Order: sequence, then structure tokens, then C-alpha cells
Amino acid sequence: MTNSKYKHIFFDLDRTLWDFNKNSEVSLHQLYRDYQLQTNFGSFLFFKSRYEYHNGKLWNAYYQDRIKKEDLMYRRFYLTLKEAGNDDLDLAKEIAQDFIDISPLQTATFPNTLLILEYLKNKAYQLHIITNGFNEVQGKKLKNSKLAPYFTEIITSEDAGANKPTTQIFEYAFAKTGATANNSIMIGDDLTTDIAGAKKVKMDQVFFNSNKIKHKDKPTFEINDLLEIKQIL
Repeated sequence: MTNSKYKHIFFDLDRTLWDFNKNSEVSLHQLYRDYQLQTNFGSFLFFKSRYEYHNGKLWNAYYQDRIKKEDLMYRRFYLTLKEAGNDDLDLAKEIAQDFIDISPLQTATFPNTLLILEYLKNKAYQLHIITNGFNEVQGKKLKNSKLAPYFTEIITSEDAGANKPTTQIFEYAFAKTGATANNSIMIGDDLTTDIAGAKKVKMDQVFFNSNKIKHKDKPTFEINDLLEIKQIL
């Protein structure tokens, strides 16, 4: 039975439906091979760990408006290479572009993603994506993973001019979809962006805690498997 309180369901994409970690690792592995980066790093795991370190720091800077998108996209590779003794800006930019081209081609999704989307679609809910990811990759991820047909609107931080957890991106999403905080629910994996952002606009939330991390937050609902959404909606 459809939960009559909700009409609109907003999903995060990365690490909620699209398996970001798995797909990123496949893409990085291809770059590591194609550019023979073992010369600099010795092992893929070392390359991956240093990339993830710099990528994480730069995303935090991006969220705080201390760095532009274009800089983030190449600097994460430039700083990784530079740390290994390869101070080559042109190479970093080439690798960065390849990463943007390769990563959206990966199609790994979390277990039961298609099953739960089919279930919700059949229940006549309006499904939307709300993501901090970049326009040029998020749409391709959805298409290549065969997720796109399930969603009515794709809300990106670029289009909204603001990132989760700001109220602006949620207000933009409401305006674009005709939804309200009262008839919507947010499903995502990140307490600081998805859950905190939804709380700011007084929208109910589902915390997708696939890794069963311990926390002191109090989301409206918490699940470990996407199929558990059936118990809510």
C-alpha cells in the first residue's frame, strides 16, 4: 500500500544507488594501467589511497566555495602525481579528462536498486534525483546504469547553484518538481549532506546506512538494505 503522506521521493545518487566506490576503483584501475602509473606509485593501492586523500580534501574545499569545479577535477590528479614526484600539470589534466569520460560508463549499483525503483514506480510515487555531482557525469551514470527511466527530475547542485546540505538546493528541487517538504522524503547515504539538508527544510529522511556505521544522528528512518524501503513506502 502506498504511504499516502508522501508523493515525491528524492534519492541521492552516488553511494546510494550508483556504487561510487566500486565504479571509481574500476575507473582508477584503468587509468593506472593506461598511464603506467606503477612507475610512480609502485602499487595501485598506494595510488588509489593518495588520490582519495586529495580528492576528499578538494571536495571539502569545493563545498566551502574555496575552489572551483574545474580546478577540483584536475587538481586531485595533479596533487596525487606531484606527491609521487611527477610534477606534470598537462598529464594531470589529461588523466582528469579520461576519468570524467570513463567513470560514468561504469554500471555497478547497490544490491536491489532496480528492484526497489521498480516497486516505487509501480506505487505511482514521483521519483527524483538530488545530487552534488557534476552535470556532465551524473546524467551519463543514470543512463548507462539503466536508472534514468525511473526518475522524473534530476536535480544537480550545478543547476541549483548550491550544494546539499544548503536549503537552497532543496528549495530549488521543490520549485522544479512541485513537491513540498511535507509530501516528500529524502533517501541518502550521507548524514552531513543528505540527512542534515533534508532536516533543514523539515523534510523526512531515510538514512541508507549500508556499512552500518555507528552514529548519534536521529533520521526519520534508517535502513541497511534498499529493499527495507518497502517497510516505509
